[in-house]
Amino acid sequence: MKKAQNLWLYRIFAAGIICLVGLIVVTCGNGSTSSGDDGPKPGDLWTSPGGIEFSWIPAGTFTMGPDIWNNDATFSVTLSAFKMSRYAVTQELYEEVIGDNPSYYHGGSGRKPDGTEIQGMRPVETVSWFDAIEFCNKLSDREGLDRVYATSWSSPATHPITSGTVTADFTKNGYRLPTDAQWEYACCAGTSTKWHFGDDETKLVEYAWYSANSNNKTHQVGLLKPNQWSLYDMHGNVWEWCWDWYDDYPAGPETNYTSTGAGSIRVERGGSWGSTAEYTRSVSRVSFIPDFRNYFYLGFRLVRP
Repeated sequence: MKKAQNLWLYRIFAAGIICLVGLIVVTCGNGSTSSGDDGPKPGDLWTSPGGIEFSWIPAGTFTMGPDIWNNDATFSVTLSAFKMSRYAVTQELYEEVIGDNPSYYHGGSGRKPDGTEIQGMRPVETVSWFDAIEFCNKLSDREGLDRVYATSWSSPATHPITSGTVTADFTKNGYRLPTDAQWEYACCAGTSTKWHFGDDETKLVEYAWYSANSNNKTHQVGLLKPNQWSLYDMHGNVWEWCWDWYDDYPAGPETNYTSTGAGSIRVERGGSWGSTAEYTRSVSRVSFIPDFRNYFYLGFRLVRP
């Protein structure tokens, strides 16, 4: 009887400790992530009012870099939790919001999707950074959200924009592009290997459309394997615009890092259908001027707070 009472008291004590802690900390190979006991878990599905699927990305700290150009430069970044769209923005969604489809791989002669792939579910491409910013704002308007981006278009006043000034208020609840740090953190999903699945290049065809398997074209989003946080096509298919100016990495640790310089070129991530394996790595990044759109490798995906 006394033994049974002791066991009962032990269970109450253990349950009390769990309630008091109220926080789960998950240690990853490249940092740590945390979430409340009853909160969402890394990769959990969140669907927007318009039906866009997002993965919940937990708060955490990771080592960013080195990218393939910056030699061994790395730094520590701590990020707040956010949500990232599971897929790059599709041609169907882009046309629904903006009213046109600028994609080179539009399904016409010589540009058709492979096999039974759905044309509208291919990623939109041939879009500039300004196009992506405009899309985020218009999608925010459509769902009654506060715009993240304040814009002053120099030329022209309406779509397609070729120049202008854009500032961001990340306290707003609207749609936005991922920051450079958010993109790499979400792609790595707690790993520190060349790709989110490891270092074995022979497995890349299971996760990415790139020069070895793409047949020189884009492909319907979500057909290959996702990363650990249920994000698809983070390697390959289309390069993805990020918010940041392209800049050297800072020397010390940062929280919710974005590049501070006002440069002339914006970051792109992930590689594309035409990239070699090296350019699809989690740390790989390139850059283009923000009004550059005449390139059938360029797309983007979305973030929400």
